[in-house]
Amino acid sequence: MPSYDVVVVGAGPAGLSAALVLGRCRRTVLVCDSGEYRNACSREIHAYLGRDATPPDRLRADGRREVVRYPSVRLEEVAVRTATAAASGFEVELADGRTVTCRKLLLATGVVDELPPLPRLEEFYGRSAFHCPYCDGWEQRDRPIAVYGRGHDGLGLALELTVWSRDLVLFTDGPSGLDDAARDRLRRNGIAVEDRRIAAVCGEDGQLTGLELADGEIVARTAMFFITGQRERSGLAAKLGCRFNAEGTVETGDNESTDVPGLFVAGDASRRAQLAVVAAAEGAQAAAAINTALLREDLR
Repeated sequence: MPSYDVVVVGAGPAGLSAALVLGRCRRTVLVCDSGEYRNACSREIHAYLGRDATPPDRLRADGRREVVRYPSVRLEEVAVRTATAAASGFEVELADGRTVTCRKLLLATGVVDELPPLPRLEEFYGRSAFHCPYCDGWEQRDRPIAVYGRGHDGLGLALELTVWSRDLVLFTDGPSGLDDAARDRLRRNGIAVEDRRIAAVCGEDGQLTGLELADGEIVARTAMFFITGQRERSGLAAKLGCRFNAEGTVETGDNESTDVPGLFVAGDASRRAQLAVVAAAEGAQAAAAINTALLREDLR
């Protein structure tokens, strides 16, 4: 049974960054890539110093070329089916039926965003419908924007988006869950609230033009930002016994460690800001901590 110092699950910015650091530390590493990425629908990565507006697939390709230069790093196009704790670390079962062992395990699988249940929305996701203002707000600045969300989450997103536009309508697609104080705050900041049901998203070729309400009225909008929740992509963290926070991400501690010995979680599935540059930094930070832990175990 093949054995590695570290198995890295996920080959986005977090996983590749970790593999790069570990390779430079001469650690034997297997990187498993399922080919599923949160930003698969995105045209560009933003707020990444030195790589702003880089297409996600180009960033990954560049990262792969850098990582595989290190002979102790192996990158495979294979998903991880499951992982279990073992006496010497972890046993990792791959989707092709193989099993490998590792001393430390790093999950960098990211999250899956729950899209609002609106007809045709998938056609616009990543092009004119988004979940992250820090990633895509600049490109939609000063435009008429639809904000989709309910209760405290919808309120917070709508207020946050005033940085990029003052032409905002909060769509709650039914009962808003907002009290009078929240509605008053939105009104004072020039944000209208629309609680009628949404029948359809209007637009062509990925460009949103408005939202059609149940009574037939169309509210003209050129972009949408939504907040409807997310989930950890792989389910491995839950199976291994990690604790999760209220946002649905893993509760990590120092250097992306978890309360499961030898298990680390970096990237969007951990508790910090969900930006590609942050994911890469978390991967590097976790890798340094993993190398230190391995070193302590190996020194006599």
